[in-house]
Amino acid sequence: MSAGSENVFAKRRQCHVLILASGDRVRHMTVRPWMAALITCFAGVFGTGYLAATTYLVLRDDLIGGTIARQARMQHEYEDRITALRAQVDRVTSRQLLDQQIVEEKVEKLLQRQLELTSRSAKFGEFSEAGDAFSDTGKDDVSPGTGSLGDDNQAGTETGVKAIEAMMGIAGNDIDRSPHSAALGYAPTSAGSSGGESASDRADRVFSSATLSLKGLELEQMAQMKHMTDTALRTSETIRAIVEDAGFTMPVVEEALNVDRSAEPGIGGPFIEPQNGDGFDRSLLDLDTALVKLERTREAAKRLPLASPAPAADVTSSFGNRVDPFLGRLALHAGIDFRTATGTRVRATAGGIVTAVGSAGGYGNMIEIDHGNGVSTRYAHLSTILVDVGEEVKADAVIAKSGSTGRSTGPHLHYEVRLNGRPVDPARFLRAGTELSGFLDR
Repeated sequence: MSAGSENVFAKRRQCHVLILASGDRVRHMTVRPWMAALITCFAGVFGTGYLAATTYLVLRDDLIGGTIARQARMQHEYEDRITALRAQVDRVTSRQLLDQQIVEEKVEKLLQRQLELTSRSAKFGEFSEAGDAFSDTGKDDVSPGTGSLGDDNQAGTETGVKAIEAMMGIAGNDIDRSPHSAALGYAPTSAGSSGGESASDRADRVFSSATLSLKGLELEQMAQMKHMTDTALRTSETIRAIVEDAGFTMPVVEEALNVDRSAEPGIGGPFIEPQNGDGFDRSLLDLDTALVKLERTREAAKRLPLASPAPAADVTSSFGNRVDPFLGRLALHAGIDFRTATGTRVRATAGGIVTAVGSAGGYGNMIEIDHGNGVSTRYAHLSTILVDVGEEVKADAVIAKSGSTGRSTGPHLHYEVRLNGRPVDPARFLRAGTELSGFLDR
């Protein structure tokens, strides 16, 4: 009854009816609430999916574009960094090549200088014999270093070679052994990384050391050459002074020995400033001139009668006025007498040409020798003559035997020295010969 009354008195829900007509046929369908809810849910899901799909399609292009833009920016940044690194590598490589070229130029200069010094040492060898010839004369004036020029120059050359080899080691081996170094002058070696010194700095330091070593050798060569030149000139002047003190004026040795006076003078051509030449070449020319001058002075002195005709004999009568043994009055004694036994060998006091032999009045058996430059010697009272007129004799050659021929009171040797036909004191030449013994002996 309650249920019936509830249905009678309660408000009746109205259901929606969906009528479908197709021609004569009519259909109807009651739309229940759950069906409306299901349709509404389906429509909501469909609408949400549609909106989601539409939103995705709309936003997808923006997302893809943003991602591509970020990738493009990253790519550009990497490319910029790669370009910068490549430019830096190019700069380092160019500086490497530049530094390598500089180092090679420095090494080439050092090698050229080393070769020049080596050639100078070879030129020194040409003068070593001449230098040794007067290095023993006047030992107080000659420094110990000039006695062995070849050894000193060889030591200096080895020093320069070691310096250049060290320089080339810096320029080549040390750098090539480092595969990680891209630049010669800026890639630090193990020493550079620990001590703060790069390969370029070390190369510059070694180059400076080698340059100083070669410069020191060059200065040493120049100093030795100047000392040899001065010594040769002093020796030449000493020989000249000693000879001139003996009363003989030596001929002047031409200073410019390298100039050919017989050459014809020039007849034209453009004016060009003269070449100054290298200082070493000028010093070498001065040394050559000094040595030639010394040699010519020595040769001129050796042609003088500076030796004794009877080295073991004593002088019994000197040059000058004396009491004549036959007349008992004052007379000029034109030479000096040596006490010799008959048959004592008589030697030529210098080289020359025999101009007279045979009996000559008071001289008895006599020999006269012409030594050139107006100098001649006479050997008198001889017992035996061993040379002929026109014969060329050398110094210290046996030319006769002493005796007592001519105007003589006993066996002895009468010896004269004449300058341009006038007798001079032979003792002065004998003293000069004693003083020059250390300068003329070679």
